[in-house]
Amino acid sequence: MSSTTYRIAAAVMAAFLVLTPAGALAQDETVPWPTDGWPTSTPEEQGMDSALLAEGLQYLLEQNGFDIHSLTVIRNGHIVADAYFYPSRADELHDLASVTKSFTATLVGMAIEQGLIEGVDQPVLELFPDRTVANLDTDKEAMTIEDLLTMSPGFECTHSPNDYTTMQMMETPDWVQFALDQPMVTPPGTYWVYCSPASHLLSAIITESAGMSTRDFAQDVLFAPLGITDSMWTSDPQGYDYGWGDLFLDPHDAAKLGYLYLHDGAWDGQQVLPADWVSIATSPAVASMYGYQWWLDPPRSAFYADGAGGQRIFVFPDEELLVVTTGGGGPDQYGVIGELLDSYVVPAVMADDELPASPDGVARLEARIGEATVPPEPEPVPPLPSTAERVSGRTIFMDDNPIGLATMTLTFAEGESQATLGLGLPDGSQVEWSIGLDGVPRFNPGLQGAPMAATGRWASDDTFVLELDYYTLRDADRLEATFDGDVVTFAGFDVPLVGRLEGEWQAHSPWQIC
Repeated sequence: MSSTTYRIAAAVMAAFLVLTPAGALAQDETVPWPTDGWPTSTPEEQGMDSALLAEGLQYLLEQNGFDIHSLTVIRNGHIVADAYFYPSRADELHDLASVTKSFTATLVGMAIEQGLIEGVDQPVLELFPDRTVANLDTDKEAMTIEDLLTMSPGFECTHSPNDYTTMQMMETPDWVQFALDQPMVTPPGTYWVYCSPASHLLSAIITESAGMSTRDFAQDVLFAPLGITDSMWTSDPQGYDYGWGDLFLDPHDAAKLGYLYLHDGAWDGQQVLPADWVSIATSPAVASMYGYQWWLDPPRSAFYADGAGGQRIFVFPDEELLVVTTGGGGPDQYGVIGELLDSYVVPAVMADDELPASPDGVARLEARIGEATVPPEPEPVPPLPSTAERVSGRTIFMDDNPIGLATMTLTFAEGESQATLGLGLPDGSQVEWSIGLDGVPRFNPGLQGAPMAATGRWASDDTFVLELDYYTLRDADRLEATFDGDVVTFAGFDVPLVGRLEGEWQAHSPWQIC
C-alpha cells in the first residue's frame, strides 16, 4: 500500500469524524470497555457453552506437548474463562515474545496518524540520516516502512534454523546498524521472510520519529487510553526497545490490543487507531498469511498475534471472540492450541444472544480452572546419596566461562524436602535459591527480574538435575551437575561449564542448610 492510498483512506475516516469532536466517536452504550478491567460473565450469558469450555480446560490439563501458562477467553467484551496453570499466577507480567511485533506495527500506524512519520512508503534510510550504511544500492534506498511491516525488506535475513540472523544481530554492539548494513538479496516488497531485525528497525523508527523510547510512546498514545498501567519492554545496547519481542504485559492487558482491533481501532468513544489501518494491517500483503505484523487465518476467519512459546492473541471478528494464551513452549504447542480452538473454544460459541443458564456446566468450568492452579502433591524424598553429603555446602569455583558465573554452592540436609543453591554472579553479588526435592517447585526471584520456580532430584549417585521454570517467560532450563571427585561438570547451559570443589570435606551432623 502506498502512502497515497493510505492518505485517501485516512481522508475518508476524517470525513466521518468531522461530525464529532476531534478524535471522538459516538458512544456505543452496548459495548463494555475494559479500560479499568474486564467485566466477567458466565459463558451462557454471552452465548457460549460452559460445559464445552470445561472440556477444553480438561484437554489442556492432560497435555504434555505444550507447557501452557494461561488461557483467557473473552466474548462480547466479557471474560468467560480465565485459567492460570501452576506455577503461573494471575496479574503477573508475561513475556509476549513476538506478539510484540503486532504492538510495534500498531504504534507505527499511530505515529503516521500523528504526522511523526510521513507514511508507509517513506524510505527507511531517510529516517536514519546520520548513519553511514554498508552495502548501499538502489534496492536498499528504495526499501520502505511498508516493506518492514510486511516482512519483505529485501535484505539478507534467515529465520530458520534458530532465528539465525536475529542471533547474529544480538551479538553486535549496534543492532540497528547491523540490520541497516545487511546486503540486499531481493528487491524490497517482493519476497516474504520472517525477519525480526526488520521489526526491530520499526521500533528504532518510532523512537527516532517520536523523540522518545517505543515504550514511552506506547504509554502516551496506546497504553494510557486502553488502561494499561504496568509494562516492561527490553531494550538493545543502544537503548532501542525490541521491536520484535520481549514486551511484558499481563494477559488481560495483552487482550486489549485484540479488543482494539476487534472494534476497528475505536475505544470508549475515541478513535485510538485509524480504522483503515486496522483493515489494512489485517489483510494479506506480500504473503497471503501475513499483514502488518499480524498473522492471518482465513480458515478460521481470524487473525492473530503470534509469539514463540505459545504467546497468542486470537481475534475472531465474526464471533466477537478473543482468545489469549501464554506459554512456555513444547513440541506440540501449535497442535494443542489449534485443537483447543477448533474442538472446544470456537464451537462453544452457540448464539449471539444469551443461552439458558447452565449451573452444572459453570461448576465444571470453575472446577477445571481451580484444578489448573493446584500445585503437585509432594512426593517422598528419596534418601540422599553419599555424594550429596560430600558436596553439601562446599563452594564450587567455576573455570572461566562465557556467562561469567564465579561460584556455585549446593546445600542438602537428610530428610529435608528442599535444598539451597547459591550463585556467585559476575558482578560480585550472591543469590540464593530454594529447590524443591519433593516435586513441588519453590519460588525464587530470577536473575533478570522474572520469577522462577525450581525443583531438583538426584538422577544417580553422582548427578544432580535441576529444573528451573521461568514461568513468566517462555524459558525453562534443565541443568545437570555431575560430580567426579572434586571436578563438577554442568550440562544444560549454552556451553558445558566446569567447576572444582575447594576445601576438604569433613563429616558433620546434622547437615546444615545455609
